[in-house]
Amino acid sequence: MLPPILQKLRIPVVGSPMFIVSGPELVIAQCKAGIVGSFPALNARERDGEPAMLDIWLTRIAEELDRHNQANPDRPAAPFAVNQIVHRSNARLDRDIEICHRHKVPIWITSLGARVEVNEAAHDCGGIALHDIINNAFARKAVEKGADGLIAVAAGAGGHAGPQSPFALIQEIRDWFDGPLLLSGAIATGRAVLAAQVMGADLAYIGSPFIATVEAHADPAYKRMICDSGAMDIVTSSLFTGVSGNYLAPSIRAAGMDPDRLDRADAETMNFSDASAKPKAWSQIWGAGQGIGAVRDVVPAGALVDRLAAEYDAARAAVPRD
Repeated sequence: MLPPILQKLRIPVVGSPMFIVSGPELVIAQCKAGIVGSFPALNARERDGEPAMLDIWLTRIAEELDRHNQANPDRPAAPFAVNQIVHRSNARLDRDIEICHRHKVPIWITSLGARVEVNEAAHDCGGIALHDIINNAFARKAVEKGADGLIAVAAGAGGHAGPQSPFALIQEIRDWFDGPLLLSGAIATGRAVLAAQVMGADLAYIGSPFIATVEAHADPAYKRMICDSGAMDIVTSSLFTGVSGNYLAPSIRAAGMDPDRLDRADAETMNFSDASAKPKAWSQIWGAGQGIGAVRDVVPAGALVDRLAAEYDAARAAVPRD
């Protein structure tokens, strides 16, 4: 059974946190539209000596959602989530945990490592902790360390995608885990959201379609490339971060490289000490998942959620019933 905080969403969708792309504007728009909005804590950056931007962002999100709820008591906003990169190179982790704890962030999403103390901090302020994993072994470790729910990142997902079929991954996890389970991987339509539930997931975890939204912190050319590309334009490579991820081939070509002849990099090269997972020379190499063939226009995030909701309702109505 889902925890209460995830039970009253307009549709069973969490907007996934995207490096650089996700900020307060997108999160607020997603939450107002009725799905969970999220952002990586590391996206909130400030110069030395300036107030913590994460503190400023969380204050803004909470205040704007509170104003929305007061004005729309019959249509309250969905909760929001903050993603913590739990990697040894993330020098900000302890500070960001303290800020999120102080703001009582309702949903914590952890990536690249499961840490007991992060889950405990989430629970101590009344939140829940979801951990993203790419295989069943990592799923078991995350639950053992106190995660309340799991995000199964399957083949075809944007960012640091796993190699396994969603059918296999969800099946293996559901053999032993009956808690909250989200699925990530090429989900870009309401029909796909329903399919994720039929497979055994509780909610869909959607990222790439939200890159092509008005509120996303993405280069206009990036948004346009999402709209103009499809599954065949996605390349899987470990070169850019040290961990296997999915990227837009046209952006790799624009950087002067052949997407079919990329070197590999080791996970030891991953470094979040400066809030960046790749060198500046690769800053215009853009990630995306295989579901982008369903994205054709740059639209407000609310309009995208409207489309997903209409498709989801239509798909449910079309399912044969005895």
